[in-house]
Amino acid sequence: MSQDTVKVLIAMCGYMLIVIAIGIYFAKRSQKNSDNYFLGGRSLGPWVTAMSAEASDMSGWLLMGLPGVAYWCGLADAFWTALGLALGTYINWLIVAKRLRSYSVVSGDAITIPDFLSNRYHEKKKVILSVSALFILVFFTVYAASCFVTCGKLFSTLFGFSYHSMMIVGAVFVLLYTFLGGFLAESASDFMQGVVMFFALLVVLVVGTINAGGFWAVIENAQSIDGFFSLTSIASPAVDANGVQQAVNGVPQFGEAGSYGFLTIISTLSWGLGYFGMPQVLLRFMAIRKRRELTRSRRIATVWVVISLAAAVYIGLMGRAMFPVEETLSTASGAENIFIVISRALFHPVVAGIVMAGILAATISSSDSYLLIASSAFSKNLFGGVLKKNATDKQVMWVARIVLMVIALIGIAIAWDENSVIFTVVSFAWAGFGATFGPIMLFSLFWKRTTRAGAVAGMVTGGVMVFVWNLLVRPLGGILDIYELFPAFVLSCIAIVVVSLLTKAPDKEIADEFERAKHYKEEEA
Repeated sequence: MSQDTVKVLIAMCGYMLIVIAIGIYFAKRSQKNSDNYFLGGRSLGPWVTAMSAEASDMSGWLLMGLPGVAYWCGLADAFWTALGLALGTYINWLIVAKRLRSYSVVSGDAITIPDFLSNRYHEKKKVILSVSALFILVFFTVYAASCFVTCGKLFSTLFGFSYHSMMIVGAVFVLLYTFLGGFLAESASDFMQGVVMFFALLVVLVVGTINAGGFWAVIENAQSIDGFFSLTSIASPAVDANGVQQAVNGVPQFGEAGSYGFLTIISTLSWGLGYFGMPQVLLRFMAIRKRRELTRSRRIATVWVVISLAAAVYIGLMGRAMFPVEETLSTASGAENIFIVISRALFHPVVAGIVMAGILAATISSSDSYLLIASSAFSKNLFGGVLKKNATDKQVMWVARIVLMVIALIGIAIAWDENSVIFTVVSFAWAGFGATFGPIMLFSLFWKRTTRAGAVAGMVTGGVMVFVWNLLVRPLGGILDIYELFPAFVLSCIAIVVVSLLTKAPDKEIADEFERAKHYKEEEA
């Protein structure tokens, strides 16, 4: 290992030690009871709420997946995805945050999403609780796998170590950290990691633009590639049988640009629908100490997201100008290393280590959220709510830790393929959450007539359709080749409305609780 590589490693290890210190600091407070461990006792301030929500949401794909898509096939896919996410972020904070904060308190002081949905419909037989907890387990395990892929790619690209060994090391680190600190440690460190991610993007953007010959040089290069700088077509890298892009005399080869039509744009924008069902974001709405502070959190989160997404997309375009041909970037999977390649080329090793800690920050901030929420879904909701209703708080906490380890092992198995594309893995899990929980969350908060049967029908329809559309329908191509979140979300909404109208209206007690949440007083929050 070269001297420069050692310096990068030291800088990144220093960052990891800071993260561990935060976990230790909050460990004692988090271990008091399951409420503190899973929701932090509803004590988050507006800055921590906003930054931890966005950092845990974006994960490693913000610094690797999204720039990788822009580098590989140009502006269209990355731009419409980013726009959908920016709009979804703002709308979610605007219409869902305050109502969910109020309703989660009114409906039995719920501390998890399955808790809230079950309490909302006054379940005796915990069907909603079980269904929602199972879907959370499935999709968060896939999500955690995407983070482990990021760890493996990051350290194997930087240090030349085995992808598999580095992926396992990353998974173990995240597991130990989550095991130790719980929600408070996760949220506090996510705040710091959100700051690191933000400045890492901006530093690479500014220095990279200067190195690439200026902003207009980046744009001119993008325009010289067929479909690369278009919002209605997409570049098509010319690849061999192994998926490696071909180059002639140092010039990357592209085929004729593909069409990026209206239906594709709509399906890509539908990434924004996913926010209404993202547990890691929704939990922050529930955890803030005062409902009125959500307005400030919304502003902070929106500014962070818009700037970060724009920077990530631009870095992909900039990377193509700086490194038109590079062996490590010559496949769709390899293109996701563009942020790493730029950082190593431009900065002193110590600075590069700090900048690339942004990727580690994104990965840790997401994977700890995913592991914690998935373990809480089983331990708090399935174990403590269904299988052993008289379980003690201590038993619930121990089950949570055991489940953490099981989920991590399954995530490692899913992430074992080193050619995994982070963006693809994330898009599937994102669709799963968006379609399973997004519609029922909106209807539960804003339509009093929603019934328990409608809620179950909506969740099952949305969750199952993500698998059906992705595996069976989308491969048929043509107009059916759209992102699975959009059709699954729509069908889930239809199922909720139809089944709710065909079943008995909610009891007066449920309707009265809905009104109390709707008119919740600020001083109560």
